[in-house]
Amino acid sequence: MSNQFVFLNAARLAAVAALVLPLSAWPALKPGAVAPAFRTPAAVGGKTFEFDLAEALKKGPVVLYFFPKAFTKGCTIEANAFAEATPRFAALGATVVGMSHDDIDTLRKFSVEECRDRFAVASDPQARTIKAYDASSLLPGMASRISYVIGQDGRITFAHEGSDPLKHVEETFKAVQSLGRPPR
Repeated sequence: MSNQFVFLNAARLAAVAALVLPLSAWPALKPGAVAPAFRTPAAVGGKTFEFDLAEALKKGPVVLYFFPKAFTKGCTIEANAFAEATPRFAALGATVVGMSHDDIDTLRKFSVEECRDRFAVASDPQARTIKAYDASSLLPGMASRISYVIGQDGRITFAHEGSDPLKHVEETFKAVQSLGRPPR
């Protein structure tokens, strides 16, 4: 076996590994980092509005979760789970918002059908916020599955990456619980 053959196979293996590595191998903003501010079109209950992170933080912590694409299996599972858990997040003063690369018309439908009118989903078609939060995917037009809890001070208090959509709900809820209920 020649060295050239071994090198080419190693290069192919590295290229394939880069495509299939778990999402947790990619960088994310770390706890303590300042959360990038953003304003973007969002929808809840089929109605659009402008989601402003700074305004949401005035009410309490924000759970910002990035998802790859509306109406796909994992993203539907995650949206359904966040919808079920939204009252528990709200009881702790937290706002839940999902964000994807999808256009606002798609997310308006997704907010009704899969988010069950319980929380907002925000559109980032130019991926500005997705990039700012290190949530870019290797696949064009998609975000990685990353969730953040942002404290009222505007800093990341928790970050979770991984392919299991249900873990995002569980882990962010635990993180919000650890913050305690903010004063009103």
